[in-house]
Amino acid sequence: NFTVMANKRNIKKNINYIAGELFTECLVQSLYVPGTDKEKADKLMGEILTCQDDFLRRISHVEPGNVKGFFKKLREDFNAKTDEFVEAIGKLN
Repeated sequence: NFTVMANKRNIKKNINYIAGELFTECLVQSLYVPGTDKEKADKLMGEILTCQDDFLRRISHVEPGNVKGFFKKLREDFNAKTDEFVEAIGKLN
């Protein structure tokens, strides 16, 4: 989960880092944890990458009149999505 950052570049770095960690966790579980549903893991990895792209795109199109509210909503949405992915990774077995 990320908090309020100083600039868009830092937010993008955090999104990339968190998405990379989620993707790696999913991949490791798929490859090394017996009983993992590999098909579900592959689908989840695709969803993580799509989500990453979506959030990076959103950062590039900030609402002009409501910058603070925009980033607050972005942070809330990203944190919620991250929690969903963590829960889904836990259910791959």
